[in-house]
Amino acid sequence: MPSSKNSARLHYLDWTRGIAALIMLQGHVFHSFTRMDLRDKGPYVLSQFLGGLAPAVFLFLTGVTMAFRMDSDERRGLSPGERVLSALSRSRYLLILAVLFRVQLWVFSLPGSPWTSMLKVDILNCMALAGAAFSVMAIFRTVERVRLCVGLGVATAAAAPLISQLDWSGVHQLLRNYLAPDYSFFSFFPWAAFFAFGMAAGSAIRVLKDEQMDRAMQWAALLGGGLIVGGRYFAEIPFSLYTKSDFWLNGPELILIKLGVILWILAFAFLWTRYAAGSGWSFLRQLGMTSLLVYWIHIELVYGRWLGGWKESLDNTQVVALACAVIALMLAISLARTSAGKLAAWTASFRVYASKPDAGY
Repeated sequence: MPSSKNSARLHYLDWTRGIAALIMLQGHVFHSFTRMDLRDKGPYVLSQFLGGLAPAVFLFLTGVTMAFRMDSDERRGLSPGERVLSALSRSRYLLILAVLFRVQLWVFSLPGSPWTSMLKVDILNCMALAGAAFSVMAIFRTVERVRLCVGLGVATAAAAPLISQLDWSGVHQLLRNYLAPDYSFFSFFPWAAFFAFGMAAGSAIRVLKDEQMDRAMQWAALLGGGLIVGGRYFAEIPFSLYTKSDFWLNGPELILIKLGVILWILAFAFLWTRYAAGSGWSFLRQLGMTSLLVYWIHIELVYGRWLGGWKESLDNTQVVALACAVIALMLAISLARTSAGKLAAWTASFRVYASKPDAGY
């Protein structure tokens, strides 16, 4: 169990996750409710561009927490094999969540949804597969894992255009959806690259001392800027290493640009929580602490039948108003969840205290 000091040190990760939740919520509301004739206009395009950052941030931060787990297992003295099994158990948990999530969506959409919708490869499926594939990194020491996971991330991003060019005609559709780049799914290539980069970042955070974090975040911001400029430059040059590449689908340049933005968000979140907001309450951090719950509920609300009469029928002003309402509702649900958890913890503590012979009655 991390100390309160260490927990406070990592508030910026919750804040970063909250940013991802916020841009995810607005992106999905715009995608589900904007009129079709407005989808080539600035507000919708900007909304979807920002929304496309959210899954990258979630994958990155899941990689960070996986690296934390590997480091904790190493400090506990677990053998390399036990550390790999521990990482695989976390991946199994993510896969179970992914399956339950798809089953719930299917049940709530009956009788209008085919059972095959449960096989859709969503972001939780990608997290599970990436965690399982990269679990072998647990055999290395934390300091070694930094550079190895950077290499894994680069390799995964670089391989995506090549994977797209393979002949997948003889491969089962489900396997193809898990591996091959596709606009409709969160496939391993290239999305798992963010998970690997997150593992590198998480390992670096565990290696660094608290007094070194300021300088590390400065370098993260500089690196982020370099990745954005570099990714944009290589995307625009008239020649490529690949015979065929789609920037928005499998382009390694887009992965680097998004990674650069993530590093900027991470550095800003660190500075904001340490020197401005402190450890006080923040609605972004609140959303971040319950991001899985927010994701689970809002998908059903936004894409389910609950608001079906408004689907693809609202103008930009109406969509903005609805997005604000959905964000407020998710924040209320998040607060209810954490309040219930605190109440349960307080009740358990009271029962332990009351059971003592010298409880003071």
